Amino acid sequence: MRKCLIAIIAFCSILSLSVSAQTPNTTSRSQASRNAEARQRIANSKVKSDSKRKIKVHKPDLDSIRQETLNPKSRFHFPKLLKKYEVNDTTMTPEEFRYFYFGYMFQEDFDPYRESPYPGMIDHYRQSPTHTKEEADTIEKYARLALEDNPFDLRQMSFLVHVLKEKKKTMRAKIWEFRLENILGAIKSTGTGDSTENAWYVIYPSHEYDMVQLLGYEAVDVKWIEPCYDYLLVQPDENDKRRRDKKAEGFYFNVMVPQAQYELKHPEDMVAAEVATPTPMPDDEPAEGDPDDEPAEE
Repeated sequence: MRKCLIAIIAFCSILSLSVSAQTPNTTSRSQASRNAEARQRIANSKVKSDSKRKIKVHKPDLDSIRQETLNPKSRFHFPKLLKKYEVNDTTMTPEEFRYFYFGYMFQEDFDPYRESPYPGMIDHYRQSPTHTKEEADTIEKYARLALEDNPFDLRQMSFLVHVLKEKKKTMRAKIWEFRLENILGAIKSTGTGDSTENAWYVIYPSHEYDMVQLLGYEAVDVKWIEPCYDYLLVQPDENDKRRRDKKAEGFYFNVMVPQAQYELKHPEDMVAAEVATPTPMPDDEPAEGDPDDEPAEE
């Protein structure tokens, strides 16, 4: 009887060990299955997100943008978009970035030709591809101040991305890179830049140069075309290998927005310009003689 009991206990032990040995494999397979499902959900979510971020190229309806961004009840109300932008909300859509970018020009503090004092304090560092820790800290400080002063200073935004990568602040760099790419995307979504009819709209003239740089070119000259177009003549950027095969001679930009806003917010300059313009003199006509100088009739 005792031998039989021992045999049963031994058998149960072996069976228990067998089950224990199989359990990790089962758990592992179950975990692998869940991981695969999670990866698939993320992939599906990314596809949906990418599809949402695609936007049709079309001219901006500036009247509609003005009404929507000034309307507190609209989802495109500028303060709402600014809040999403400042909290690094990566769910902002291309359409929201369009309203955010062009809506800024209808805000009271918008001035397309106002110059910030901060960029001048760090522009000389642009010539160097790398910087010391002290230089990098200085660049980050003044680039941030410049962006607080003007949230659409794309040049300082690009500089900030560069220096944050230098400082190994990868996540912060990605946040600013996300902002930069989407603002440039808002500009690019307004046309093709190959004619006045398809000109890109910008709210700052400096954004023209940011756009051509994004495309791998550098501007060599600019021509004004009535009534509201800049034509930037370009050449391929020798430091950008991606666009060496491109042969574009120039790109068209619609600057109606900054031009109109400048005239609206600086009427005194327009009056001064009119006063400074000399009034054209009439063509010379034979002067009438003074009757007192004419000889008296005999």
